[in-house]
Amino acid sequence: MPKTVKRMAFAPKLPTLLKVAAYARVSSGKDAMHHSLSAQVSRYSEYIQSHPGWQYVGVYADEAKTGTRDSREQFQRLLADCRAGRIDLVITKSISRFARNTVTLLETVRELKELGVDVFFEEQNVHSLSTDGELMLTILASFAQAESLSVSENQKWRIKKNFEEGKPWSNKLFGYRLVDGRFEVVPEEADIVRRIFSEYLSGRGTTAIANGLNTDGVTTRRGYAWRPNVIAQTLRNYNYTGNLILQKTYRENHLTKRKLMNDDVLPKYHVSDSHEAIIDLETFEAVQTEIERRAEAYRHTKSCTARYPFSGLIICANCGKHYRRKTTKTGIVWICATFNTVGKAACASKQIPEERLLEMTADIDLGSIRQITAENGNRVRILLSDGKEIDRHWEDHSRAESWSDEMKEAARQRTLERNKHHG
Repeated sequence: MPKTVKRMAFAPKLPTLLKVAAYARVSSGKDAMHHSLSAQVSRYSEYIQSHPGWQYVGVYADEAKTGTRDSREQFQRLLADCRAGRIDLVITKSISRFARNTVTLLETVRELKELGVDVFFEEQNVHSLSTDGELMLTILASFAQAESLSVSENQKWRIKKNFEEGKPWSNKLFGYRLVDGRFEVVPEEADIVRRIFSEYLSGRGTTAIANGLNTDGVTTRRGYAWRPNVIAQTLRNYNYTGNLILQKTYRENHLTKRKLMNDDVLPKYHVSDSHEAIIDLETFEAVQTEIERRAEAYRHTKSCTARYPFSGLIICANCGKHYRRKTTKTGIVWICATFNTVGKAACASKQIPEERLLEMTADIDLGSIRQITAENGNRVRILLSDGKEIDRHWEDHSRAESWSDEMKEAARQRTLERNKHHG
C-alpha cells in the first residue's frame, strides 16, 4: 500500500518587536516651553509608531524640572519601566535633556546598559550600547556640564547687577506689570490684592478667601483658581508696600538649581519707594501680626502634626496633588487635597478608605514604598524603592458597611416617625 505524505502548513514566526519609548523635558514653565514640550511629545509618538519593527511604549515628559535625576517624576517612571523589562530603547533629544551632570548621566546609562536598554541621543547621534558610546558620552556630558556652569555664572552676574541697581527680577507679582524695569500698578488686580488683605484682617482664613474669590469668578493672572497657599504668599509679600527686598532666595548651584532661602549667605538689597504701593505699610504690618497671632493659637491647640504611615506618599493621578488623611462619619479616608479644598469640579478623584489602603499594602513593607499613585477606577499604582511597581484594586464599601450604629439607629427612628404619621 503506497504511503501518503501529508503537507503541513506552519504559521510563519513573527519577528520580535523592539519596545521603544522617548523621554522629553523642558526646563522652564513658560507657555512657549509648554508648546515645545507638546510638539516633542507629538513628534516622538508619530516617529516611533511609524517605524517598522518598533512597538510604541510611550513618551515620558517632564515639565519645568531641573536636570537632576531624582527630581523628575516621569524620568523615574521611565527608569522603573526599564527595570521591569517594558522598554528596549529610549530616544531622547540630547545629553543636556537627559542629565546635566556627568556622574548622573553615566550612572543611569550604565544601569540601563546592564538591563540591555539602549539610549539614543539624537543631537549627538550616539547609542549608549555602541562600542564607543560610553567614551563619547563622557566627553560630551563634560562639555554640557561646563556649558551649564558658564550660562549659570552669566545669569548670576546679570541678576546681581539688576539687584545693585534696584531693579526687580521677577515679573510675576500679581497687581503689577514690569515696565522698563519698574513695577506699574494694574488697577483691577490691585483691587483684588486690597480685598485679600482686608478680608484677612476681618477674620477670614486663607481657604475662605480663596473660595470666595473663586465663587465670584476671580482668577489669578494666568487664569487659574486661587489656592490657600497663594493667598498666604500674597499676604506676606512685602513688595506690595511699594518697597523691595531683593535676593531673598538663591540657587544652590548650576546642577541642582534648588532654590534656597537667603539666610545671610548672600547680601540682600532693600529699595525704598521703588514703585507705587498697593498696601500701606501699617496695614501690611497689621496683617503680619495677625498671621503670627493665628499661628501661635494653632500651635497651642495642636502642638504637633500627626504623621501617619501614608503621609506624603499618595499622589492624585488627576491633578498631581497629595492625598491627606481625613476623619468622616463613615470612618477614616485618604482624600485628594484639591478635591477636599475646592471640590469635585476641580478634581474628580475618589477618596480611599484607610482600611482598604492597609489591605492593599498588607504584604508590603511600608518603609519600602516610594510613592502610591491613586488612579481612576479604584486602582492604585505602588512604586517601591527598588523601582518595582505593583498595581492594586480596591472595592467600595457596601452601603450597609458604611453605616455606623448611630446612623442606623437614626434611620430607624425616622422610619418609625414616618409610619406613625401615615398610620
